[in-house]
Amino acid sequence: MENLAVYHGPIGKEEGERRLGQDGRDGCYLVRDSDSVPGVFCLCVLCKGFVYTYRLHKDEAGSWAAETSPGVPKRYFRQVKNLIATFQKRGQGLAMPLLYPVTAQRRAQTHTEPQTPGNSLSPTLGTHSPRLLQPTTPGAQDRKNGSKKEVAQAFG
Repeated sequence: MENLAVYHGPIGKEEGERRLGQDGRDGCYLVRDSDSVPGVFCLCVLCKGFVYTYRLHKDEAGSWAAETSPGVPKRYFRQVKNLIATFQKRGQGLAMPLLYPVTAQRRAQTHTEPQTPGNSLSPTLGTHSPRLLQPTTPGAQDRKNGSKKEVAQAFG
């Protein structure tokens, strides 16, 4: 996962929301570690002032999937980058297509063009309910260590 430009690590829900709110564009997105489930990642996307969070998890066979909207069939991908490319298109079960990557290196830097399918990475849904962006206090996040080996294999 660390090889993924949109992966921000164990930043916590509030910091993830702050970073997306700083960018401010519908369709901006990032990937972070889950606060509540070890070894699971969250794909977060901004849509009309709300952040939608989708859990990304790896199954026993090593395939990645995102928990999307109810009624949308679950799809499996060998690499997370393929999952992200799919969710850059409309009608895939997310509140908004993934359009503007918020990279960990240039967090929320203003981008002028949306990403085209296939040239960026990031996804997750665990709580499909949106959260209205609110100010957060620095250091309020619970930091966790992720599995670097599993992350590297996901994008290899």
